[in-house]
Amino acid sequence: MTAFDLTPPSDVQRRDLTAGLSRDERRVLLEHGTEAAFCGVFLDNKKHGVYTCRFCGLPLFRSSAKFDSGTGWPSFFQPYHDAHIRLIRDTSHGMLRTEEVCARCGSHLGHVFQDGPRPTGDRHCLNSVSLGFTEQGHALPDLLGRGAPEGQPDTGD
Repeated sequence: MTAFDLTPPSDVQRRDLTAGLSRDERRVLLEHGTEAAFCGVFLDNKKHGVYTCRFCGLPLFRSSAKFDSGTGWPSFFQPYHDAHIRLIRDTSHGMLRTEEVCARCGSHLGHVFQDGPRPTGDRHCLNSVSLGFTEQGHALPDLLGRGAPEGQPDTGD
């Protein structure tokens, strides 16, 4: 069980958070778009810390699970916590894929494929615009004003 509150944002919180998004962030997070390959701000990020949902701030991936997939998008082999992501069958664009969304707010993150490295064999291929980043040693964002969960893990690896 995760220490984080996975209750979705209220309608007021959702409206306020949406107002703070750029057009590109809205297109990807809320309309299930995709950013162009090899241009995302987190593709080459080598800092230690935690990648969070850009919309609601939920921790999604640790930097220690990031790897260079050569695909042009930030890729991870394991989520911060399995309960923090939700997988949805995606048949858009004439393909069969597994879409990945934030379990708390439902924002589109990217897709997961089974061609990643050990130990999981998964490649969580994400849009940089869907993510925030908290460097090791700094507090995770509290975009919903819920306070830090009791026993919140350190943001380090």
